Amino acid sequence: MRLVLLGVRGSTPAPGPAFVRYGGHTSCVAVLPDDSDVPALILDAGTGLRGLPDLLGGAAFRGSILLTHLHWDHLQGLPFCPSLDRPDARVDLHLPGSSSPHLPGSASPHEPSSPSPRELLARVMSPPHFPIGPDGLLGTWRFLPSTTEPAVIEGFTVRRAEITHKGGTTHGIRVEGDGVSVAYLPDHSPQLGSAAARGLAAGVDVLLHDAQFLSAEQATADAYGHSTVADALAFADRCRARRLVLTHHAPGRTDGELDVLGKELADADRLDVEIARQGDVLHVRGPGGERPPRLSAS
Repeated sequence: MRLVLLGVRGSTPAPGPAFVRYGGHTSCVAVLPDDSDVPALILDAGTGLRGLPDLLGGAAFRGSILLTHLHWDHLQGLPFCPSLDRPDARVDLHLPGSSSPHLPGSASPHEPSSPSPRELLARVMSPPHFPIGPDGLLGTWRFLPSTTEPAVIEGFTVRRAEITHKGGTTHGIRVEGDGVSVAYLPDHSPQLGSAAARGLAAGVDVLLHDAQFLSAEQATADAYGHSTVADALAFADRCRARRLVLTHHAPGRTDGELDVLGKELADADRLDVEIARQGDVLHVRGPGGERPPRLSAS
């Protein structure tokens, strides 16, 4: 399996010369089997989704997009990706629901119905907030509810579970195929976490995990349901993840600051850990396989 990191920022895009080497686009990861160069499975749809046409060579996207949750930085790329918005595209968009028992004001269990996935997306993508609604997208679209039942999606086995993050239902995702596994938890608070999150990440070959804050920012991380770098390291240790990739960088965290963080992690001689960079191609190998050096898609 290969992962192409199309966006690795959290909260907002980070343009400018201080954010060139690690990238400024928000969360988006393409998942490919080793025997294909055409991605059909995408995790999240932040502004990094704008890089998908380069992977497809100008062709239409035909596959599935799994959203971890509905915050802007995880879906804002949807109407700005030409590979999706064209007559020959086929897109299955999986969305978590909006209601959560952890959230004040969530829908009562006695209410007759919850919003459909299409209606949930329309809340942030429709006039006057955006020129068109979901029905204005070209191509064949299906808006599907994410479930916590295991499923085979685009040839991969996918498991999802609700994890701790503030502001609505958030899913972590585990993807398995050809004997290897990846867990994707870009917005997660291990301090307030659950057994479900640990189950998703247990023994994975690659764990992509929220690392938006530093230890000195722990109070802010907890307030917003995010992770510090130290939280992510401890979580990966508990889950026995073989390789940790820190992602969802704070929008103000510059290239130089991430360089310093990377050096500190290397000097600490901990588990196999690295800092996500936009454009990287990560080769996922099982315990018996040697990990090749990561490559840059650019």
